[in-house]
Amino acid sequence: MWKGNRYIPHKEDKNMKRSKKYTEAIKKIDKSKVYTKEEAVKLVKDTSTTSFDGTVEVAMRLNIDTKKADQQLRGAIVLPKGTGKTNKVLVIAKGDKAKEAKEAGADFVGDTDMLEKIEKDNWFDFDTMIATPDMMPLLGKLGRVLGPKGLMPNPKTGTVTMDVAKAVNDTKGGRVEYRADSFGNVHGVIGKVSFSNEDLLENLNAFVAAILKVRPATVKGEFVKNISIASTMGPGIKVENNFDK
Repeated sequence: MWKGNRYIPHKEDKNMKRSKKYTEAIKKIDKSKVYTKEEAVKLVKDTSTTSFDGTVEVAMRLNIDTKKADQQLRGAIVLPKGTGKTNKVLVIAKGDKAKEAKEAGADFVGDTDMLEKIEKDNWFDFDTMIATPDMMPLLGKLGRVLGPKGLMPNPKTGTVTMDVAKAVNDTKGGRVEYRADSFGNVHGVIGKVSFSNEDLLENLNAFVAAILKVRPATVKGEFVKNISIASTMGPGIKVENNFDK
């Protein structure tokens, strides 16, 4: 969340005791400074506080009013260097499309059998669901369980499509979804701490470029207010907003 001009990557509690690693990491950051994207990428790796390979995330505060239909931004981006995560993909399709999904490497493929498994067995051993348009009426009754988990297929994110092979390949290859919240913030994964500076930078450039590309025509003035990146449980690092220059 954003607090003023500062992005808080996780909930802050004034009474929460900070770890020694976090305390040391935050000393490396000048809160009054806005870093170049090259500096920020290097710093986000240097300030990682986890013992595991943390995730690096970008957050953008946009000048949009999500009460207006044309400013409710939602979509997906295929990162050039991937996300560093292996996604389990479920495809809901029949016939030739089911065959295409299997050949493309989908982890699970089915139709009513898979939907019944979700409904009756509370099965969610997948990260992304892709469906052909003709299967969406059957998915409707599962909206109440899929929606809150962010698993409901949607045409805007490319998960409702007849080109299931491309959708599977994109998901396996580094596709990330984004959606503006009610405050106009958009965030998404751009890789892992173990990524090279060059790979993180390329993914960051791709993510920001994709958001700039979907700027609503009705937005007046500056579109991007702030940009920040952070690693899992790490401090936020403000980044210069000059990606479109």
